[in-house]
Amino acid sequence: MTLVLDHHAAPSSPKFRLTALTKIATPLAGIAIIVGVWWLGGLVVEATPRLSAFHGFTVENTSRALWQLIVSGGALNATVPSLSRVLQGLAWAFAIGTPVGLAIGHWRFLENLLQFPFQFLRMISPLAWMPIAILMFPSWNGAIVFLIAVASVWPIIFSTAAGVKRIDPIWLAMAANLGGKPLSILRRVIFPAVARDIFGGLRLALGVAWIVLVPAEFLGITSGLGYAINDARDTLSYDRLGAIVILIGVIGFILDAALAQFIKRAHWTPTA
Repeated sequence: MTLVLDHHAAPSSPKFRLTALTKIATPLAGIAIIVGVWWLGGLVVEATPRLSAFHGFTVENTSRALWQLIVSGGALNATVPSLSRVLQGLAWAFAIGTPVGLAIGHWRFLENLLQFPFQFLRMISPLAWMPIAILMFPSWNGAIVFLIAVASVWPIIFSTAAGVKRIDPIWLAMAANLGGKPLSILRRVIFPAVARDIFGGLRLALGVAWIVLVPAEFLGITSGLGYAINDARDTLSYDRLGAIVILIGVIGFILDAALAQFIKRAHWTPTA
């Protein structure tokens, strides 16, 4: 399997420049709308005495707290443990979900056998497994990684299986007729054909993992973004709480955008 990244020279025509400007301006306009609504909400909070406890959520106070978190290193200290847990959970989900998805997509009997159990387990909230995770793992960190893996494995399994089902059976028949062995066919035909589905499932899994991370970190640990939110709430530091919420959104957006660009620019082609 060969991974090739597209590198196209950017045209310099006026039409292209206008299109590029539009692509930049449109997201910025969306951000401006969100900030504008947030700012108006802050004015309402400031003008309503019974909402005085929420003054920390205004644009000015939250922005100031976010800057303090960044310059003090608190943002980095909270982010690194959370990123480590998410990446570990996703790694386990990828390692388990990819072969399982390939198998149930390839063998109809296995799909029929596991369809009900998988759909049943998928609908159970990952946080419902917390007591079991505590008993299974000697540390809270291991339990959180387990919860992230449990939550994020399903998009990878089902997306991979769907990709396998879309493979033209003629490809597999031709590969077998040319003397291809099962592992060789898997590596040179099946995996390149479903790679986008696998990484598309991984992108969905990333979103699920990032959502599960925060409530999972509310319990039993003293590091991470979830713990930082819990601590800010307990100390009534609502400006810091708002800043951490913004930080979580920004980091999640960057991770998703990076993975989306990788999927968009990469092409998997069969190898000789």
